[in-house]
Amino acid sequence: MNDEPVRVGLIGLGRMGQNHLRILSMLKGVELAFVADTDAVLAARLGLSYGVPGVSQLDSVLETAQAVVICTPTITHADYIRLVAGKVRNIFVEKPLADTLEEASRVTRFVTERGLNLQVGFIERFNPAVQSLKQVLDKSDRVISIDFTRTNKLSARITDVDVVTDLMIHDIDLALYLNGPARSVAAHGFAHGKMIDFASALITHENGRFSRIQASRITEKKMRLIEATCVDMFVDCELLRKEIIISRQSEIRQAEGQPYTISAVQEAIEVRPQEALLSELQAFVASCRGKTIAEIPGVLDGLAAMQISDEIQKAVSV
Repeated sequence: MNDEPVRVGLIGLGRMGQNHLRILSMLKGVELAFVADTDAVLAARLGLSYGVPGVSQLDSVLETAQAVVICTPTITHADYIRLVAGKVRNIFVEKPLADTLEEASRVTRFVTERGLNLQVGFIERFNPAVQSLKQVLDKSDRVISIDFTRTNKLSARITDVDVVTDLMIHDIDLALYLNGPARSVAAHGFAHGKMIDFASALITHENGRFSRIQASRITEKKMRLIEATCVDMFVDCELLRKEIIISRQSEIRQAEGQPYTISAVQEAIEVRPQEALLSELQAFVASCRGKTIAEIPGVLDGLAAMQISDEIQKAVSV
């Protein structure tokens, strides 16, 4: 496999699935094996456009793939993982891992017992701004707390999951990625009927750090922000514009009989231009070839994010 292209099949051709299709079709070292969707007309049309089989049934095409990317509705993730596992060892599944914590736990056992190579689609780990932020924080004297804010307008496209599973789970994963395992979780929020549309959570981590996470999909302004409070600096990270600003205390003076004077400096960090989905799929293909990539969120990461999500949902629903 190291010299030959990795043959990748794509299941699910909605908006996100078509984004994956665009990247996979131009990715070096990848050969599309098939595209599949329950909409047979859509699958046939896109298959014809990309010169690959476009199917609504997987029986005849799974054997042609070495890896599969699953971009189907959340409620179907677990079933598709089980279905393809008999033929394919390398699996990419969009976040979240499953629709419930119980199902995510069952999938984790299934994947672990069979030694599958499974990557969960937490794309923000591959955002170049997040990668630059991690490098900055790794050099800090001490990180105290990281705040995450993620808001969207209400979308008619998302009807099967609440704001925790849809939006907040990205930052839950980032909080665990940047601050380590959680010790405790507290949360509150707003639910419209049975669907949570706003949630705010405080995670206390085992290393003593804090993560404060806020997610809303009833906010007219779209925001993707990370703010880190450290002993030696404050870091603003804007994920949409991919900008990082560091504010540092540069000097403290005290004249005789006068109060302290603190002067601060700001430093902009250059963030390399790179499409996160491209980096994410490059990492998946590298893992299919047996390479170990530190940023890759595996099945245990997917389960950990689901465990935190479940605690938040239960706290908000009380």
